[in-house]
Amino acid sequence: MTYRAPVKDMLFAMTELAGLAQVAQLPGFEDAGVETAQAVLDECAKFNENVVAPLNWEGDKYPSSFHDGKVTTTPGFKEAFRQFAEGGWQGLQHPAQFGGQGLPKTIGAACGEMLNSANLSFALCPLLTDGAIEALLTAGSDAQKALYIPPMIEGRWTGTMNLTEPQAGSDLSLVRTRAEPQPDGSYKIFGTKIFITYGEHDMAENIVHLVLARVSGAPEGVKGISLFIVPKFLVDAEGRLGARNDVHCVGIEHKLGIKASPTAVLQYGDGTAANDVNGTGPGAVGYLVGQENRGLEYMFIMMNAARYAVGMQGIALAERAYQKAVAYARERVQSRPVDGSMNKAAPIIHHPDVRRMLMTMRAYTEGCRAMAAVAAAAYDAAHAHPDAGVRAQNQAFYEFMVPLVKGYSTEMSLEVASLGVQVHGGMGFIEETGAAQYLRDAKILTIYEGTTAIQANDLVGRKTARDGGATARAIAARVEATEGDLAAAGSVAARAMLKHLRAGRQAYLEVVDFIVANTRANPNAAFAGSVPYLMLAGNLMAGWQMARALLAAERALAAGRDIAFMQAKVATARVYAEHILSKAPGWRDSIVDGAEGVASMALEAF
Repeated sequence: MTYRAPVKDMLFAMTELAGLAQVAQLPGFEDAGVETAQAVLDECAKFNENVVAPLNWEGDKYPSSFHDGKVTTTPGFKEAFRQFAEGGWQGLQHPAQFGGQGLPKTIGAACGEMLNSANLSFALCPLLTDGAIEALLTAGSDAQKALYIPPMIEGRWTGTMNLTEPQAGSDLSLVRTRAEPQPDGSYKIFGTKIFITYGEHDMAENIVHLVLARVSGAPEGVKGISLFIVPKFLVDAEGRLGARNDVHCVGIEHKLGIKASPTAVLQYGDGTAANDVNGTGPGAVGYLVGQENRGLEYMFIMMNAARYAVGMQGIALAERAYQKAVAYARERVQSRPVDGSMNKAAPIIHHPDVRRMLMTMRAYTEGCRAMAAVAAAAYDAAHAHPDAGVRAQNQAFYEFMVPLVKGYSTEMSLEVASLGVQVHGGMGFIEETGAAQYLRDAKILTIYEGTTAIQANDLVGRKTARDGGATARAIAARVEATEGDLAAAGSVAARAMLKHLRAGRQAYLEVVDFIVANTRANPNAAFAGSVPYLMLAGNLMAGWQMARALLAAERALAAGRDIAFMQAKVATARVYAEHILSKAPGWRDSIVDGAEGVASMALEAF
């Protein structure tokens, strides 16, 4: 089964929900209207369907390999990456002054979804490079930007994020990689970093590592961490590659999924560099980004960009799993339909439970796509709107949405991929059908760039409790306004959506009150419900956008526009309401009423 990009649904989400027309009025985005979006998405679809998607299964069968310090990627990846770079796809959202196209995130996010649907492992290299570019745009010096960003946008160089160490996973206060100042203003970097996505590969001529390390004498904890550029090959002032730096891959991980993406262990300063820079002994040469001891602040720029992008990975994988399940359900003949409509065995798509699974997969995917599109538009307004107050409002909304896009969409992708295997039945458990790959690939999405629990802790502490629930309640007020529109619409589907959207909003508000009241007074109670709160909030936000989609589709139907697509949208929104949004009150009960039970058992009883 080949991947087909859902361009029509992406454009619907952009135009009807994210307000692409308003985004195109923002300074710098004047050329980014619907015609541009259509043209970019069509071209992006063509590239990903024809070039990148066919390599997905190949990457699972023939993963990246490591031998004698070198990583060789899956056959075909290097050529596909060259075409990706030549097509200008790496620079889609980055500034024109560095060779990018300067398009809004509203359009760029849809292109990112396509790339990840086509091939999740392949897409990770551009994803990390985007994060490195974002960090340098924000915190790099003018000279660093000019030297490192254009080659990354061109695809000649790629970027990585180096946080994790063997003893320091999510707790970055434990980072021990050290940086020693040198007379010429550079630093020597010593340490080991693990889980470095595309930390070594053969697809580009240089790799720009952004590395967290401690300068000698820095404070303990997170306040003593700095950020450094450590290129694989040293670069002169004109951008020419020089000697090999003292950073080396000592192995790659063997993983459950995303097998084609090389996950490297990198050793900094192991003494094997070909040159001994400045005659001061071995060590990887690094260059400070911004100010000393502000590295975690800068790295969070990369992490926030990557967290949104991982949420898009969840949506992308769910779309691919859904498409594969539908194709199989249309072809697999098994048993007569229960309604007697056929007197012989029929394709399984005729069976009610198979249709329930397929509709659930579709509703989850379209709901999260809509939520992510609206968040992307808020990001664009937060960065480009001329009014400071509007920028601040959109920034608060976007920051609230990031843990939901990341956490809810990735947890959703696991469920959708599992349903995809279930639709295939026993054949789904056989690797050769390909359905199992999506389930294996999906698991990492709930873990890297901050686990679901870390996203939930962020939602509770920074996004809800810190402002006393003000942002959370302001969003709920917008949801309530949509309830009024549903009541006015009055159709059967609108009434069904109204019932569950209202119940979901009320459950959400009760949880917000509980979180605000308990985060300091009884933190164990508040954080025991953090992941259920994230799931409730994500469910509600996606459901809110599906409610708006339903209303937009009914308006289009009344005008006689695109009947089949709009009827399907209404049906999908109703399924979201009745089968997914209907779970919201149960989460409220587990959070508000169930906190005590989580802590009731003695630790020694586990």
